[in-house]
Amino acid sequence: MIVAAPQTIQEVQEVVRAHERVSPRGGESKPGLILHHEGAFQIKTNALRGILQYQPDEFTFTALAGTPLLEIEAHLGQHGQYLPFDPPLVEAGATLGGAAASGLSGAGRYRFGGGRDFILGVRYVDSEGRLVSGGGKVVKNAAGFDLPKLMIGCLGQYGVLVELSFKVFPLPQAFCTLQAEYAALGQALADLNTLNLQPLELFALELIPAVGVVLLRARLGGRVETLAARAKRLRNLLHSDQLTSLEGEAEARLWRDEREFAWAPEGYCLVKIPLTPRRVSELDEILAAHQAHRRYSVGANLCWVAWQADIADLHLRLKGLKLSGMVVRGDAGSVLIGAAEQNEFARRVKQALDPYCKFPVATYAA
Repeated sequence: MIVAAPQTIQEVQEVVRAHERVSPRGGESKPGLILHHEGAFQIKTNALRGILQYQPDEFTFTALAGTPLLEIEAHLGQHGQYLPFDPPLVEAGATLGGAAASGLSGAGRYRFGGGRDFILGVRYVDSEGRLVSGGGKVVKNAAGFDLPKLMIGCLGQYGVLVELSFKVFPLPQAFCTLQAEYAALGQALADLNTLNLQPLELFALELIPAVGVVLLRARLGGRVETLAARAKRLRNLLHSDQLTSLEGEAEARLWRDEREFAWAPEGYCLVKIPLTPRRVSELDEILAAHQAHRRYSVGANLCWVAWQADIADLHLRLKGLKLSGMVVRGDAGSVLIGAAEQNEFARRVKQALDPYCKFPVATYAA
């Protein structure tokens, strides 16, 4: 396998023009999402790094695709700002381009939405080596096709991302997390459904089945003087006798560990499964039987699974439930598992942007 690490956008264009098949890759913090293309020339974008433009008063920034999220996080933090969709695996070396191409968001998606809600502009190299631009670098109304949003979750299927612009938010003054313990999943789900229907402005809501206990975590953020009253209101909605409150560094570390998947054992496959709260029980029955580590995130609209058994088994189980999954880490032979979704729109976009299939295609396991 031949790998190039171009240091300029022009070098990316030259590599794309020179090869019949090209497969982009970023910081490789999510190896399961690297699409393989037979005979493809590998392009690593992590040498394309640097923040090109940052306007704190406009709450926007532009950076090259290979810029580490850790670097961006530190720079934004100096101005009391952050990316509230909470892209994962920052400390594992995730890059801005990889965050966009993977389409993955963290716990903060519950309150603010995902990366698609924050991207403003994009520049990418298409299959003919042309530099294509879409969107802009500031927040404004724009007419026409929203190309930047299309690149969120593209997995490198349409071209090589080289530059991206995002809007950011002010970092809250303080956070507080309430953790409730339950003896049964049904009890925790009942409280989770209650919180989902309340105008609480929660920053995150997670359900965590563990050995002998089920945890429900709700995160609040905002002004220091309002947190106590908001936390009290939250407590009154929870039917648990075991309530713990976390603040300060311990609270921040808890959510950093969640963002980095510190709970997922080394060597396990990490799988993302979209679902709804009403389907948690049937999925959890299967996952519990296999003693899989799991998190029901974004108000139980998403499940993260650390799977040790044969991934083909999980593929068949998801297929039986008519659920689909995406393998973020681990060797599954395919990025997508479970029930295949027929996406005519995606097929037509691929045909329009990469008609000769120079870039790889994400496929479902057989």
